[in-house]
Amino acid sequence: MKILQKLGLLIGMGLVGCQSTPIESDVQTYILRGDTAIVCDTSYLSKHIKVDVVSSKPYIRKVITAGSVQPIPTQYAYIAPPFSGRVGQTFFALGDQVEKLTPLFQLVSSEYTSTQKEFYQAESERDLARTEWNRKQDLLHKGVAAQKELEEATSALHIAEKEYDNASLALQVYHTQPQKMTLGEPLVIRAPISGTVIENNVVTGQYLSSESESVAVIADLSKVWVVAQVKEKDIRFIHEGDRMKIQIAALPNDVIEGEVFHIDEAIDQETRSIKVLSVCDNKERMLKLGMYATVTFLDREREAIVLPEKSLLQEENYIYVWKQIADKRYIKQPIEVEVVENGFAVINQGVSADDTVVIEGGYYLK
Repeated sequence: MKILQKLGLLIGMGLVGCQSTPIESDVQTYILRGDTAIVCDTSYLSKHIKVDVVSSKPYIRKVITAGSVQPIPTQYAYIAPPFSGRVGQTFFALGDQVEKLTPLFQLVSSEYTSTQKEFYQAESERDLARTEWNRKQDLLHKGVAAQKELEEATSALHIAEKEYDNASLALQVYHTQPQKMTLGEPLVIRAPISGTVIENNVVTGQYLSSESESVAVIADLSKVWVVAQVKEKDIRFIHEGDRMKIQIAALPNDVIEGEVFHIDEAIDQETRSIKVLSVCDNKERMLKLGMYATVTFLDREREAIVLPEKSLLQEENYIYVWKQIADKRYIKQPIEVEVVENGFAVINQGVSADDTVVIEGGYYLK
């Protein structure tokens, strides 16, 4: 509809120009038979109508939409206490750059101490089961014990070893080394990823519940997502791996380049748009989470028919050009316009390469 309105304005300007600059009149200038116009040999229109041969040119379609800067989920970590307890010593501050497994704070917790006790209990039972198994095996060799007794001791040892492994893994989840820990020592909460501390609500002496929400956030912002909302009518022009340009309102002089990483499979029912994700380098930390962006997607280069915008004419609900079918003979040719920009129109259907069309003066034949 915008293209039709724009063409209507262009045609109106042309007609006003005709009225303000009268052209000499002949007895008959042209004959209109249906959709065909025949210009008379003596008509002055011949010098006002210019034609050209249609050709294809390399063209890259652009889709422009809005987006925002968001973190990459796999590079974003919420820190929450695994046990209830009180914060002891803290080792980090807001804005710190931390490496993976860097100590963040100590948590003094009776629940954690109970987990330690369970490990030591499992270790003791495993050692006892192993001693009993060795004893039964020795007695069997001496002919004192029965085979059944050794089998029972073997089964008990397997169970005890499994309990020990489970208790050990329960501590290793929190990056505790069971063989080096001391019963009753506080749990050290460590960074799960490398990155920047972008939120810190940890206070020394604070009591934290195991059901508490996150008390700190660490994010690796060396790369971020730019999430664009693309209308469903334009999604066919976008493919994974396509190039794109991003402009941030806060950085008007900078153009950031990226590529399409993922296209959502579902459409938002309220906005009728689809999320398109792109990964952008952010080593300089210029992109801040939540920033609004203007995203320009660049489709793959292809050959397209391109005509001057002034060659397009409007007739009710369609757009057409005058196509030359013989000397001084022209026919209305409906066309489908993909986009009009910088004075040229990209044509999807209606004319082909090597067709000859009127590029100037077509409005005289209306």
